[in-house]
Amino acid sequence: MINSMTGYAVQARDLGSVALHLELRSVNSRYLDLAFRINDDLRQAEPMLREAITGKLKRGKVECRFNLQAKDSAPRDLAINGMLLGQLKAAQAFIQAELPQATHLSVAEVLRWPGILADDSVTFEALQPEIAATIAAALDELIATRRREGEKLAEMIRGRIARMRELVATVQPRVPALVAEYQEKLATRLRDAAATLDDDRIRLEVGLFAQRVDVAEELSRLSTHLDEVERILKVGGASGKRLDFLMQELNREANTLGSKAMAADMTAIAVELKLAIEQMREQVQNIE
Repeated sequence: MINSMTGYAVQARDLGSVALHLELRSVNSRYLDLAFRINDDLRQAEPMLREAITGKLKRGKVECRFNLQAKDSAPRDLAINGMLLGQLKAAQAFIQAELPQATHLSVAEVLRWPGILADDSVTFEALQPEIAATIAAALDELIATRRREGEKLAEMIRGRIARMRELVATVQPRVPALVAEYQEKLATRLRDAAATLDDDRIRLEVGLFAQRVDVAEELSRLSTHLDEVERILKVGGASGKRLDFLMQELNREANTLGSKAMAADMTAIAVELKLAIEQMREQVQNIE
């Protein structure tokens, strides 16, 4: 399958008192470029996230937003630290024995005492399985969106290839006749310009020049490159760089074809070929 570098995924998990929220966005890039925006509670998850992404993606700029959100509306258990409460009670009894005039601690003061209320927040270690599952689900979703986008890109490229094959098929049968016609016109002009030249010398010069304007080789290479593009699309995988190179080769052949054009319609075909190649290159730039 051909994958695009453009994709989006979001995963949210409700864990009672907290919720995990992971968002992944990717766009085209020459290399794999990762950017993380993770709140402090989940900072330890960055290596897990980095390892998961680099294990599945080859290219693209990927932005990761990972948050742990506390839910104020979630019911919370009011747990008293019994050991600390016992220590406070013993300390108060001792102080009042020594200082009878000392007042008792109020309930509010006891509840505000550091550590008296047991912390019921979720630790990173406890969240790790859910974090791993969230990362895996988000990455699967991102890859699926990139794959769907890649299928669309591949279909567009195949359409351009089909059109280019039509253009090549139009030109190929005409090449021998065009070369022969051009030879005859050139020979006539040479005879008119230099009546002293013998026919053998004229035929030699015309033949050499005709070889330089013959586009059969360029048309053959165009077809070969198109075959290779279709083969890569069929094989799939991370093929964006290879396809980009082939776009350069196709453009080179189209330029040469245009420079050797022996008729106005051939020039028009060369221009249309270059347009199709440029349209393909725009699509290829977004392939992984």
